[in-house]
This record gives sequence, C-alpha cells and structure tokens, in this order.
Amino acid sequence: MKNPWALYDDLIDGIGSVTVDDYQVGHIWTRVSSSDGASGLAMTTDVRTRPALFEGSLVGKSLRDAAALVKSWNLVEASIGLAAINSWYSHPGRLGDCGYQFPLNGAGDGAFDTYAEAVKGKKVATVGHFAFIEKRFEHAGELTILEREPRTGDYIDSAAEYLIPEQDFVFITGSTLVNKTLPRLLELTQHAFVVIAGPSTPMSPALYDHGANGLSGFTTPDANKLREAIRGTGFGAPSQAGIMVDFAKTKPNFLPTA
Repeated sequence: MKNPWALYDDLIDGIGSVTVDDYQVGHIWTRVSSSDGASGLAMTTDVRTRPALFEGSLVGKSLRDAAALVKSWNLVEASIGLAAINSWYSHPGRLGDCGYQFPLNGAGDGAFDTYAEAVKGKKVATVGHFAFIEKRFEHAGELTILEREPRTGDYIDSAAEYLIPEQDFVFITGSTLVNKTLPRLLELTQHAFVVIAGPSTPMSPALYDHGANGLSGFTTPDANKLREAIRGTGFGAPSQAGIMVDFAKTKPNFLPTA
C-alpha cells in the first residue's frame, strides 16, 4: 500500500493562510469557520479512546494547523480537522477547481439524485448507510451497503476487501477520512466510478489524484446561518444553510453528449 497519509498531506498542503474564526463540536455535526468567511462541516465521530493532539482553543490558530488534526486517532479531534479542511475547500469561490459541475437539480440529495439514472442496472456499493439509500437507488441492478454499525441487510464495513472490487459504482462517505479508511478504500475501487459523498466531503481536486472520480459535498455562503442551523441539542440540518453540489474530474461518459 502507498503511504496512506499522502492524501491527507495533499489536502492540508493546499490550504491557504487563513485562521480559525470559530468552531463547534455537536452530537451530529462538527463545524469550523475561518477568517475568510468560509465554513466547513464534518460528521462528528465520537471516539475518544486516544488522547487529543492539541489542548486549548483553536480560535486564532492557523487553519492549516487545525486541519492537520484530521490525522489524530482521537476521532472527535479528527472530525475538527476534517471540518477545517472543508472550511477551505467548500468556499463557494474555490469550487471551480473541482472540474465538471453537474447541474443543480434542486432536490437536495446530492449524488443520489445526480447518479440515479447512471446506476440503473449496475452493481453499486455505498460505504456508509446513507439515508433512504434503498429508495434512492431502487433501480440499481444490485445495491450493497457497507456500514461500521450495520443495520439489517447491511454488510459490516470490513467486507469492503471482498465486495468493493466487484462494483461498477462506489459511493464513499467523506467520514472515512476521519476513521482513516479512505486511502485503502480508494485502492479497492480501481475498476469502479468512485464518488466521495456527503457534507463531510472535501471539495478538493486532490481527491482525484488518489482515485476518486466525483465529489459530492456541501457549501454554504453564510457561515453564521450554518452555525445557527446546527447549534444546540437538536437535529438541525445543514441543508437549512447551504446546498449539496456535485462535480466530476471530467464530464462522465455516461451522461448525454447533447
């Protein structure tokens, strides 16, 4: 296996000279806002079995240094690091670096609307049990769901070694950057069209260099609105403050040419 940290280093190295303006760790979402007015999310992974790498407040610290916490094995801290990465790459003004943009369809489900036609009759796997995925991809030829906390009908995520290489399409939650499984998953998907999906996804072309074909992530023009949407103990949705956007390295050949 290649150096698994190379993907992380590429993401961190691409971050500019801005600082952390604000951050919060919630039950569901972790958010980091930066001094250039941008804000990024990561799903909170509440695993604290290892000590944190950093003690104290990140406010005023370099965003790049905060992003480096994604390498932590304290996964709450790694969630902060990924949100910091996303604060840089999800800035609306930087999305143009991500290649071909799929038209916005307004339905709000990101990749699962964008690729609904493309997966018809195909072998499809998702790493992560995305909400209502069985309905969204009901016309797939075969749907395999891999999940760290599996529900009835799911495969445990360790089945990836056996099942991922057989797929035509693979949709991987961006949270795999937090638990450190993404580099290996991308190695297993060399014969599939691979999309990193969900609000935790960095909208960075660096992911293309490591095997991804598409990126489906979250962007918001209003960091304050996002803060209000997800604060507290409720189930506030990022969609109240932004949108999902879909990009691919190049226009996929399964799309109409006209």
